[in-house]
Amino acid sequence: MTARDDARNLVLRMQECFNTRRFDQAADLFTPDFFSHPLGAAGFEAGKDAWRTIVARFPDMRVAAEDILVDGDRVAIRSSVEGTVPLEGGAPPMLFEIFRIDGGRLAEMWGVTEGPSPRHD
Repeated sequence: MTARDDARNLVLRMQECFNTRRFDQAADLFTPDFFSHPLGAAGFEAGKDAWRTIVARFPDMRVAAEDILVDGDRVAIRSSVEGTVPLEGGAPPMLFEIFRIDGGRLAEMWGVTEGPSPRHD
């Protein structure tokens, strides 16, 4: 397996942990000092809390990778979001994330969502 395949599989494992609500199993996928730029927080616990918040609002929410691009230590992923409120015009929400990988684990994340998020009321 190539480093590219490893990076791709890492983000897919993270999505699987989210989709199956096995949040604790995702902890090993992140570095201890993981930093989420959208949350402005370090550590996996902040991300896990955000996951819990969003699934409390949208219990049927699932994400599905549509595109995954790997460039060096960066992975960009565009995912469709199911089980939430559609955008105006009926388009499903989309999630765009970029991860930096360090030592085979997710170390840093940038991201935006088109559509509902835990911060929208």
